[in-house]
Amino acid sequence: MSSKANPLNRIGSIVQSRSFPYAKPTWPSSVQQEHVQSKLGINYDSEWSRKYPARLVRAAFVDWVAKPAIELIAPPPIDGLDRIEQLHPPIIFAANHSSHLDTVVLMTSLPNRLRHRTVVAAGADYFFDKTWKAHLWSLTTAAIPIERTKVNRQSAIKAIELLRANWNLLIYPEGGRSPDGWGQPFRPGASYLASRTSAPVVPVYISGTREVMAKDAKKIRQGATRVVFGSPLYFREDEDVRAFSARIEGKVAELADESSSDWWQAKKNAGTNSTPPLTGPIGSKWRREWELKNLG
Repeated sequence: MSSKANPLNRIGSIVQSRSFPYAKPTWPSSVQQEHVQSKLGINYDSEWSRKYPARLVRAAFVDWVAKPAIELIAPPPIDGLDRIEQLHPPIIFAANHSSHLDTVVLMTSLPNRLRHRTVVAAGADYFFDKTWKAHLWSLTTAAIPIERTKVNRQSAIKAIELLRANWNLLIYPEGGRSPDGWGQPFRPGASYLASRTSAPVVPVYISGTREVMAKDAKKIRQGATRVVFGSPLYFREDEDVRAFSARIEGKVAELADESSSDWWQAKKNAGTNSTPPLTGPIGSKWRREWELKNLG
Protein backbone atom coordinates (compact mmCIF):
# COMPACT_ATOMS: atom_id res chain seq x y z
CA MET A 1 0.00 0.00 0.00
CA SER A 2 1.43 3.40 -0.94
CA SER A 3 2.01 6.05 1.68
CA LYS A 4 -0.58 8.28 -0.02
CA ALA A 5 -3.27 5.64 0.34
CA ASN A 6 -2.42 4.85 3.94
CA PRO A 7 -5.37 6.08 6.09
CA LEU A 8 -3.06 6.69 9.05
CA ASN A 9 -1.04 9.16 6.99
CA ARG A 10 -4.23 10.88 5.96
CA ILE A 11 -5.38 11.24 9.56
CA GLY A 12 -1.95 12.48 10.58
CA SER A 13 -1.94 15.19 7.91
CA ILE A 14 -5.38 16.39 9.07
CA VAL A 15 -4.30 16.57 12.69
CA GLN A 16 -1.08 18.35 11.78
CA SER A 17 -2.99 20.94 9.81
CA ARG A 18 -5.05 21.62 12.94
CA SER A 19 -8.07 22.58 10.90
CA PHE A 20 -11.60 22.51 12.23
CA PRO A 21 -12.85 20.38 14.04
CA TYR A 22 -9.36 19.61 15.42
CA ALA A 23 -8.79 23.25 16.30
CA LYS A 24 -10.89 26.28 17.08
CA PRO A 25 -12.81 27.58 14.07
CA THR A 26 -11.57 30.75 12.44
CA TRP A 27 -13.58 33.95 12.77
CA PRO A 28 -14.71 35.73 9.59
CA SER A 29 -12.66 38.88 9.13
CA SER A 30 -15.76 40.84 8.11
CA VAL A 31 -17.52 40.15 11.44
CA GLN A 32 -16.45 42.06 14.53
CA GLN A 33 -15.76 39.81 17.53
CA GLU A 34 -17.28 40.60 20.90
CA HIS A 35 -14.59 41.38 23.47
CA VAL A 36 -14.46 38.78 26.22
CA GLN A 37 -12.81 40.04 29.39
CA SER A 38 -10.10 37.80 30.77
CA LYS A 39 -10.82 36.07 34.05
CA LEU A 40 -7.13 36.01 34.95
CA GLY A 41 -4.70 38.67 36.09
CA ILE A 42 -6.27 41.60 37.89
CA ASN A 43 -9.74 40.24 37.03
CA TYR A 44 -9.29 36.94 38.85
CA ASP A 45 -12.07 36.37 41.38
CA SER A 46 -10.43 35.01 44.54
CA GLU A 47 -13.51 35.19 46.73
CA TRP A 48 -13.86 31.38 46.76
CA SER A 49 -10.51 31.10 48.56
CA ARG A 50 -11.94 32.95 51.58
CA LYS A 51 -14.87 30.57 51.99
CA TYR A 52 -14.78 28.12 54.87
CA PRO A 53 -13.82 24.94 52.89
CA ALA A 54 -10.85 26.67 51.25
CA ARG A 55 -9.81 28.25 54.56
CA LEU A 56 -9.87 24.84 56.20
CA VAL A 57 -7.64 23.34 53.49
CA ARG A 58 -5.27 26.30 53.70
CA ALA A 59 -5.02 26.12 57.48
CA ALA A 60 -4.13 22.43 57.25
CA PHE A 61 -1.52 23.15 54.56
CA VAL A 62 0.09 26.07 56.42
CA ASP A 63 0.11 24.42 59.86
CA TRP A 64 0.89 20.83 58.90
CA VAL A 65 2.97 21.17 55.73
CA ALA A 66 4.45 24.64 55.31
CA LYS A 67 5.38 25.33 58.93
CA PRO A 68 7.16 21.97 59.52
CA ALA A 69 8.97 22.41 56.19
CA ILE A 70 10.23 25.87 57.16
CA GLU A 71 11.30 24.62 60.58
CA LEU A 72 13.30 21.89 58.86
CA ILE A 73 14.87 23.96 56.08
CA ALA A 74 15.18 27.48 57.45
CA PRO A 75 13.81 27.89 60.98
CA PRO A 76 13.60 31.61 61.77
CA PRO A 77 14.05 33.21 65.19
CA ILE A 78 11.04 35.50 65.53
CA ASP A 79 11.54 38.86 67.26
CA GLY A 80 9.00 41.52 68.09
CA LEU A 81 5.91 39.38 68.65
CA ASP A 82 5.35 41.36 71.85
CA ARG A 83 4.96 44.47 69.69
CA ILE A 84 1.89 43.07 67.97
CA GLU A 85 0.30 40.96 70.70
CA GLN A 86 -2.30 43.64 71.49
CA LEU A 87 -3.27 44.19 67.85
CA HIS A 88 -6.41 42.80 66.26
CA PRO A 89 -7.47 42.64 62.60
CA PRO A 90 -7.36 44.47 60.34
CA ILE A 91 -3.56 44.88 60.18
CA ILE A 92 -1.36 45.71 57.20
CA PHE A 93 1.98 43.86 57.33
CA ALA A 94 4.55 45.70 55.16
CA ALA A 95 7.68 43.64 54.57
CA ASN A 96 10.85 43.73 52.51
CA HIS A 97 10.98 41.22 49.67
CA SER A 98 13.95 39.19 48.42
CA SER A 99 12.54 35.69 47.78
CA HIS A 100 9.35 33.77 47.04
CA LEU A 101 10.05 32.09 50.37
CA ASP A 102 9.27 35.34 52.20
CA THR A 103 5.52 34.73 52.18
CA VAL A 104 5.73 31.24 53.65
CA VAL A 105 8.27 32.28 56.28
CA LEU A 106 6.24 35.29 57.36
CA MET A 107 2.85 33.55 57.31
CA THR A 108 4.14 30.69 59.45
CA SER A 109 5.72 33.20 61.85
CA LEU A 110 2.43 34.94 62.60
CA PRO A 111 0.45 33.98 65.71
CA ASN A 112 -2.43 31.59 65.01
CA ARG A 113 -5.03 34.26 65.73
CA LEU A 114 -3.64 36.38 62.86
CA ARG A 115 -2.24 33.76 60.50
CA HIS A 116 -5.53 32.36 59.30
CA ARG A 117 -7.11 35.76 58.82
CA THR A 118 -4.43 37.15 56.48
CA VAL A 119 -4.48 37.59 52.71
CA VAL A 120 -1.42 38.24 50.55
CA ALA A 121 -1.19 40.96 47.90
CA ALA A 122 0.44 39.20 44.93
CA GLY A 123 1.41 40.47 41.49
CA ALA A 124 -1.45 39.90 39.05
CA ASP A 125 0.96 39.63 36.12
CA TYR A 126 3.03 36.84 37.72
CA PHE A 127 0.86 34.79 40.07
CA PHE A 128 -2.41 35.12 38.19
CA ASP A 129 -1.36 34.80 34.56
CA LYS A 130 -2.44 31.14 34.33
CA THR A 131 -5.51 29.45 35.76
CA TRP A 132 -3.63 26.75 37.67
CA LYS A 133 -1.28 29.32 39.25
CA ALA A 134 -4.16 31.57 40.26
CA HIS A 135 -6.00 28.67 41.90
CA LEU A 136 -2.85 27.37 43.60
CA TRP A 137 -1.73 30.66 45.16
CA SER A 138 -5.25 31.65 46.14
CA LEU A 139 -5.76 28.36 47.93
CA THR A 140 -2.39 28.02 49.66
CA THR A 141 -1.68 31.66 50.60
CA ALA A 142 -5.06 33.43 50.23
CA ALA A 143 -3.42 35.58 47.55
CA ILE A 144 -5.34 38.41 45.89
CA PRO A 145 -4.21 39.99 42.60
CA ILE A 146 -2.79 43.49 42.59
CA GLU A 147 -1.31 45.64 39.85
CA ARG A 148 2.40 46.15 40.50
CA THR A 149 3.41 48.52 37.72
CA LYS A 150 0.73 51.19 38.11
CA VAL A 151 -2.09 52.34 40.35
CA ASN A 152 -5.17 50.22 39.78
CA ARG A 153 -8.50 51.24 41.26
CA GLN A 154 -9.91 47.71 41.04
CA SER A 155 -7.20 46.09 43.15
CA ALA A 156 -7.20 48.99 45.64
CA ILE A 157 -10.96 48.70 46.15
CA LYS A 158 -10.71 44.95 46.75
CA ALA A 159 -7.91 45.39 49.33
CA ILE A 160 -9.88 48.11 51.12
CA GLU A 161 -13.00 45.93 51.19
CA LEU A 162 -11.06 43.05 52.74
CA LEU A 163 -9.44 45.27 55.36
CA ARG A 164 -12.82 46.70 56.28
CA ALA A 165 -14.08 43.12 56.59
CA ASN A 166 -11.36 42.53 59.22
CA TRP A 167 -8.90 40.63 57.05
CA ASN A 168 -5.20 41.32 57.56
CA LEU A 169 -3.11 42.10 54.49
CA LEU A 170 0.49 41.16 53.76
CA ILE A 171 1.99 43.49 51.18
CA TYR A 172 5.47 44.00 49.75
CA PRO A 173 5.84 47.76 49.12
CA GLU A 174 8.91 47.19 46.94
CA GLY A 175 6.63 45.77 44.25
CA GLY A 176 8.84 42.76 43.55
CA ARG A 177 11.79 40.72 44.74
CA SER A 178 15.17 42.38 45.20
CA PRO A 179 17.43 41.97 42.14
CA ASP A 180 20.68 42.04 44.12
CA GLY A 181 19.87 41.43 47.79
CA TRP A 182 19.41 45.08 48.74
CA GLY A 183 15.97 46.58 49.19
CA GLN A 184 14.18 48.72 46.63
CA PRO A 185 12.37 52.01 47.26
CA PHE A 186 8.93 51.50 48.77
CA ARG A 187 5.87 52.32 46.74
CA PRO A 188 2.94 54.01 48.52
CA GLY A 189 0.43 51.14 48.24
CA ALA A 190 0.50 50.16 51.92
CA SER A 191 0.35 53.76 53.10
CA TYR A 192 -2.59 54.52 50.78
CA LEU A 193 -4.57 51.56 52.12
CA ALA A 194 -3.80 52.65 55.68
CA SER A 195 -4.98 56.17 54.92
CA ARG A 196 -8.30 54.84 53.62
CA THR A 197 -8.97 52.27 56.36
CA SER A 198 -7.13 53.57 59.47
CA ALA A 199 -5.56 50.10 59.77
CA PRO A 200 -2.17 50.02 61.52
CA VAL A 201 0.87 49.19 59.43
CA VAL A 202 3.29 46.73 61.01
CA PRO A 203 6.76 46.94 59.43
CA VAL A 204 8.45 43.57 59.04
CA TYR A 205 12.02 42.68 58.15
CA ILE A 206 12.80 39.21 56.79
CA SER A 207 16.40 38.10 56.35
CA GLY A 208 18.13 35.00 55.00
CA THR A 209 15.45 33.88 52.54
CA ARG A 210 17.46 34.92 49.49
CA GLU A 211 20.28 32.58 50.50
CA VAL A 212 17.79 29.73 50.94
CA MET A 213 15.84 30.39 47.74
CA ALA A 214 17.40 32.94 45.40
CA LYS A 215 15.47 34.62 42.62
CA ASP A 216 16.78 32.38 39.83
CA ALA A 217 17.64 29.34 41.94
CA LYS A 218 16.43 25.94 40.78
CA LYS A 219 16.46 24.39 44.24
CA ILE A 220 16.06 25.30 47.90
CA ARG A 221 19.05 25.14 50.25
CA GLN A 222 19.09 24.93 54.01
CA GLY A 223 19.94 28.18 55.73
CA ALA A 224 19.28 30.63 58.53
CA THR A 225 16.39 33.07 58.32
CA ARG A 226 14.99 35.64 60.73
CA VAL A 227 11.76 37.63 61.11
CA VAL A 228 11.54 40.90 63.04
CA PHE A 229 8.17 42.57 63.65
CA GLY A 230 8.13 46.28 64.36
CA SER A 231 5.74 48.40 66.38
CA PRO A 232 2.53 49.43 64.57
CA LEU A 233 2.53 52.69 62.61
CA TYR A 234 -0.54 54.84 62.02
CA PHE A 235 -1.31 57.28 59.24
CA ARG A 236 -1.26 60.85 60.53
CA GLU A 237 -3.46 63.64 59.25
CA ASP A 238 -0.44 65.93 58.90
CA GLU A 239 1.30 63.70 56.33
CA ASP A 240 0.51 62.46 52.85
CA VAL A 241 0.74 58.87 51.63
CA ARG A 242 4.26 59.32 50.23
CA ALA A 243 5.57 60.70 53.50
CA PHE A 244 3.97 57.81 55.37
CA SER A 245 5.45 55.34 52.87
CA ALA A 246 8.90 56.82 53.52
CA ARG A 247 8.30 56.44 57.26
CA ILE A 248 7.37 52.77 56.79
CA GLU A 249 10.51 52.18 54.71
CA GLY A 250 12.61 53.88 57.38
CA LYS A 251 11.18 51.61 60.08
CA VAL A 252 11.87 48.47 58.02
CA ALA A 253 15.45 49.73 57.57
CA GLU A 254 15.65 50.19 61.33
CA LEU A 255 14.50 46.59 61.82
CA ALA A 256 17.17 45.45 59.35
CA ASP A 257 19.74 47.32 61.44
CA GLU A 258 18.36 45.66 64.58
CA SER A 259 18.61 42.26 62.89
CA SER A 260 22.28 42.73 61.99
CA SER A 261 23.30 44.33 65.32
CA ASP A 262 20.93 44.62 68.29
CA TRP A 263 17.94 46.64 69.47
CA TRP A 264 19.98 49.23 71.38
CA GLN A 265 22.42 49.91 68.56
CA ALA A 266 19.56 50.21 66.08
CA LYS A 267 17.83 52.74 68.34
CA LYS A 268 21.04 54.75 68.72
CA ASN A 269 21.52 54.83 64.95
CA ALA A 270 17.91 55.89 64.44
CA GLY A 271 18.28 58.65 67.02
CA THR A 272 21.25 60.11 65.13
CA ASN A 273 19.74 59.55 61.66
CA SER A 274 22.53 57.09 60.84
CA THR A 275 20.43 53.99 60.14
CA PRO A 276 21.85 52.24 57.06
CA PRO A 277 19.38 52.64 54.17
CA LEU A 278 17.42 49.57 53.18
CA THR A 279 18.38 50.18 49.55
CA GLY A 280 22.09 49.85 50.30
CA PRO A 281 25.03 52.05 49.28
CA ILE A 282 25.06 54.10 46.10
CA GLY A 283 27.88 52.92 43.91
CA SER A 284 29.16 50.22 41.63
CA LYS A 285 27.85 46.67 41.55
CA TRP A 286 31.00 45.23 43.18
CA ARG A 287 30.76 47.66 46.08
CA ARG A 288 27.11 46.83 46.71
CA GLU A 289 27.92 43.11 46.61
CA TRP A 290 30.87 43.58 48.98
CA GLU A 291 28.78 45.64 51.44
CA LEU A 292 26.00 43.06 51.36
CA LYS A 293 28.40 40.18 51.93
CA ASN A 294 29.92 41.90 54.94
CA LEU A 295 26.63 43.14 56.39
CA GLY A 296 26.40 42.20 60.08
